[in-house]
Amino acid sequence: MEDFQICDRDLDDTLTAKYLQAESIAVDTETMGLNYLRDRLCLVQLFSPGALTVIRIAKGQTAAPNLQQVMQSTTVTKVFHFARFDVAQLRHRLGIETQPIFCTKIASKLIRTYSNRHGLKELVAQLEGVELDKSAQSSDWGDAENLSDEQLRYAANDVRYLISMRQKLTAKLQREDRWELAQDCFKVLPTLVSLDLLQYEDIFSHH
Repeated sequence: MEDFQICDRDLDDTLTAKYLQAESIAVDTETMGLNYLRDRLCLVQLFSPGALTVIRIAKGQTAAPNLQQVMQSTTVTKVFHFARFDVAQLRHRLGIETQPIFCTKIASKLIRTYSNRHGLKELVAQLEGVELDKSAQSSDWGDAENLSDEQLRYAANDVRYLISMRQKLTAKLQREDRWELAQDCFKVLPTLVSLDLLQYEDIFSHH
């Protein structure tokens, strides 16, 4: 795929330096399933203007030092869609404590209260005017060496629009006086991830 780079196991030093200079980067992961403890991490995708990268994570891999440096940099905001899942995977599989965080799904739920559709496909369609092809969503990502062009294109598109959407959602949140509330939600995500990884269910409910 000509418009992004593929790295094995970790970012190279050149890309690491480039991402560390960014104000924000978009991040996504592809896994074997949705169970944190059972289903392994297969890909990590990163995007900032001028750099789009897919990192292939090996089975059994437990560290990616350059990626960790970027994800833990306090000067670079990491933009996710449904950050809770991706941050948990990065912590559980690679020991990465991601900070600071912006989640477009949380932002959408706070500001787009006129809709109950907050998936990435719907959000990109409304805010960016782009129809995402999600046909590769339910894929076997485990054979990272032999992913199809369709799978790689899908993985890349999951991060391509997040930074632009962050800007638009932030403007809407500020307009409706919900920006501080959004920031508080983003700050609590690492705590929610800790609860998820310990397999607690909703401890805030009455029952």
